[in-house]
Amino acid sequence: MSTQAALQDIQTAYQAENPAVTIRYNFGASGALAQQISQGAPVDVFISASPQWMTALQDKGLIDGQPQPMLQNELVLVVPASPSSPVTQFGDLVTDGISKIAIGEPESVPAGRYAKETLDTMGLWEAIAPKLVFGKSVRQVLAYVETGNVDAGMVYATDVLASDRVTAIATAPTEAHSPIDYPVALVQNQPADGETTSRTRESARAFVAFLSSQTAREIFDAYGFSTHDLDAQGSGGHQ
Repeated sequence: MSTQAALQDIQTAYQAENPAVTIRYNFGASGALAQQISQGAPVDVFISASPQWMTALQDKGLIDGQPQPMLQNELVLVVPASPSSPVTQFGDLVTDGISKIAIGEPESVPAGRYAKETLDTMGLWEAIAPKLVFGKSVRQVLAYVETGNVDAGMVYATDVLASDRVTAIATAPTEAHSPIDYPVALVQNQPADGETTSRTRESARAFVAFLSSQTAREIFDAYGFSTHDLDAQGSGGHQ
């Protein structure tokens, strides 16, 4: 879901060059999307905000080829832009003046898992556990902070760029959590008719190749992502 705005711009750019191709996105938490794919959702390409869910699909034989690393992100602590917040660093989360802190569901939302890892590493998890409010997606966490329903939240750095109602006050140290990598892969489709048309598969491969193009890189960069090199002949995707 953190890639939504960037991928919508990429769709516009791609279809300007390939008007005959139709792209339909399904945005959501990576865990929820992986579950949909496992249940047979008709998907050609999957982009996950965590290698964990890509690996889960690989283990089930639902990924075609080898996933490719595509993007990297950072995790930040955010507070409402106004009024001024007493939170200036992660350590302030344990203070009595802070009553609600939002993170994604660690079991299904990658940003939530990274948040839990960070808070565990910092020795803060147990102390703030009673204050935690869990979101079903990183965008929901961001909304909780934007509306002032929580005192602070942990989201991706790229999400902050899209909002003028939150302020990022600290960045989680990279060593405090697993690398925030976004892999991409083709899904091993099993349509009702028993076969996937070569035209659809080649269109999916072409779209994945476009994700490593200079045009796509510039779009991802504009939204605050760091980009990996993609093998233009490799597998890739988005759900």
